[in-house]
Amino acid sequence: MAYKERHNKFTELWLRLIIWREHHIKENQFVIFLALVVGIICGFAAQLLKYLIHLIAHFLTSGLNIATANWAYLVYPVIGILLATLFVRYVVKQNISHGVTQVLYAISRHKSRLKKRNMYASLVASSITIGFGGSVGAEGPIVFTGAAIGSNVGQAFRLSPKVLMILVGCGAAAGIAGIFRAPIAGMLFTLEVLMIDLTGLTVMPLLISSIAGATVAYVLEGYNSEFYFYQSEPFLTDRIPWVIILGIVCGLVSLYFTKMMFWMESMFGKIKEKSLKILVGGIILAGLIFLLPPLYGEGYGAINYLLEGDIANVVDGTLFYVDRENIWFLTLFIGAVMMFKVFATSATNGAGGVGGTFAPSLFVGALCGFLFAYILNNLDLGVQLSQKNFALIGMAGVMAGVMHAPLMAIFLTAEMTGGYELFLPLLIVSLLAYMTIKMFLPYSIYTMRLAKAGDLITHEKDKAVLTMLKVENMIETDFSEVHPEMNLKEMVDTIARCNRNLFPVTDSEGYLKGVVILDEIRNVMFRSDLYKKMHVSKFMSTVPAVIEISDPMDKVMQTFDRTNAWNLPVVDNGKYVGFVSKSKIFTSYRRVLRHFTED
Repeated sequence: MAYKERHNKFTELWLRLIIWREHHIKENQFVIFLALVVGIICGFAAQLLKYLIHLIAHFLTSGLNIATANWAYLVYPVIGILLATLFVRYVVKQNISHGVTQVLYAISRHKSRLKKRNMYASLVASSITIGFGGSVGAEGPIVFTGAAIGSNVGQAFRLSPKVLMILVGCGAAAGIAGIFRAPIAGMLFTLEVLMIDLTGLTVMPLLISSIAGATVAYVLEGYNSEFYFYQSEPFLTDRIPWVIILGIVCGLVSLYFTKMMFWMESMFGKIKEKSLKILVGGIILAGLIFLLPPLYGEGYGAINYLLEGDIANVVDGTLFYVDRENIWFLTLFIGAVMMFKVFATSATNGAGGVGGTFAPSLFVGALCGFLFAYILNNLDLGVQLSQKNFALIGMAGVMAGVMHAPLMAIFLTAEMTGGYELFLPLLIVSLLAYMTIKMFLPYSIYTMRLAKAGDLITHEKDKAVLTMLKVENMIETDFSEVHPEMNLKEMVDTIARCNRNLFPVTDSEGYLKGVVILDEIRNVMFRSDLYKKMHVSKFMSTVPAVIEISDPMDKVMQTFDRTNAWNLPVVDNGKYVGFVSKSKIFTSYRRVLRHFTED
C-alpha cells in the first residue's frame, strides 16, 4: 500500500513538472536540452556495450590465440547464439533482430514509440552474441538501444510524435558517435539511413546529441581513433583511375553482400523450428570460423592488420599458415574470407543471435580494398598501390553501397581512422559504389525489408505521408449493396432509400461481382414495364480495378492514377468491404502532411 501511495505521489509530481514545462519552456528549447541528455546517456550505453563485449571475449579467449584455428571456435559462437536466443525468447519476448530496421519501422508505423525494454534488450543480447564470437557488429544494436532511449525520454515528457522522431534520431546518432567516436558520422547516419528530414528543428539536436555521445567516448577511452592508421604513403593523383575502378568494384561487392544477406534471411525464414535454426546457423557459423578464423567476432583485429599493410598476420596461425608466402594462396584466402563474411553474419542473426551489419560491411570493405591493391601490385602492370590506403578507401566504398549512405561512409571512415588526407579518394569511391548499387537496388539493406511491405518513410514527403495512411482507415461503408438477381423495381426502391449514386453488387457470400452506377440506368429507372423483366445482372458494370485491404497506400494511388476512377471498391480476398474515394485520401493526406511538416 505504501509503495502504491509513493507511486501515485511521484506520478502527480511528474505531471506537475510536465505542465510547468509546457507553460515556461518553449518546445524547441526543451528539445535541445533533451538532445543533450539523450546524447550523454547513449554515449555511456555505447561504452557499456563495448565493455561487455570485450569482457566476455577476454574471459573466453584470454588463453587462446584469436587468429588460430581452435576447436573452441566450434563451440563458443553456438553457445552465444543459444544464450542470446533464450534471453530474447523468455526475457525480452519480442523480436529485436535487425535493430536499424526496427527503428525505421517504429518511425513509420508506431509514431516513433519504442518499448522500455528496448533500452537494454539489444545491448545485452548483442554483447552475448558478439562476445562469444558471433560474426556481427555492435552498431545496429546500439542504434536500436539509443533510439529506444530517445523515444522513452520523449514519451516520459508526453511529447508529440514529431518530437519523438527527432529524439529517436538523436539517440541513434549518439549511439553511432559513441561507439565509433565519430560525431559527424552519427548525425549523417540519422539523416541518410533513418531518413529524418534536414530542417532547422532537427539539425541542432542531432549535432548536440552526436557531440555529447562522442565526448563521453573520448573522456572514457581517450582521444584516439577507433582504428590505428598511419598514412606512410601519400595519395597521388595518378591513382585516381584505380580508385574509380575500386568504387565500381565496391558497389558490386555491396550488391553481392546485400543479395546474399537477403537470400540467407529467406532461407532461415523458412525454418520454423527454433532449435533447428540454432543448429543450422551454428553449424554454418562454427564451420566457417574454424576454417577462416578472421570471421570470428567483429573482425576489428583483421581490419587493423590490413590498415597496417600486414596481410601475413591475417593468415598467421590458421590451418593455412604454411602457405602464408604464396601470393595466389593469400589472394584466395583473403577473397574467401571476404565472400564468406556475409554467410557468417547471416548465420549468426538467422540462428537467433543479435548483431548488426555495420562491422561486417567495414570488414568486407577493408578486405576488398586491400585485395584490389594486392592483386594489381602482383600482376606486374607497372603500378604500385598502397595496400593499406586502399583498404581504408574500400571500407568507405562497401559501407556506402550496403547502407546507401555515401556521406556517412566518408565521414565515418575518416573519423574512426584519422584518414582525412585520403578525403578525395574516399569521396570518389563512396559516390561510385553508391551509384553502382543504386542501378540494381533502389533500397539499402535496412530499408528494403520495409519497402517491400510498404512501411518505409523516405526523404520524399509525399511517399512519407502515404506510408502513414492505411487503407482500412479510408474505407467508407455507407453504400447499399444490391444482388445480381434483384429486379429493376427492387433496385429503384434501394436508390430511393440511399444518398449514394454507386451501388456494389455482391453475391450471397459477399463476393464483389460488379457495381451499378446511377447515371448509367437513369434512362430505364422510370420504365415501369421493365420493373419485373430487367435484373441487376443485366445492367451492372464491371469495376475498373479493386483494392485489396492490405495494399499499401502508394499502390492504391497508382491504381487510382491508372484507372482515372474517383471511387474504387475495397475487397478482402474477393469479399466486398467498402469503397475508398480519392477525395477522402486527399483530405487525409493534407491533414497528415500539415502535421508532418510543422516546425
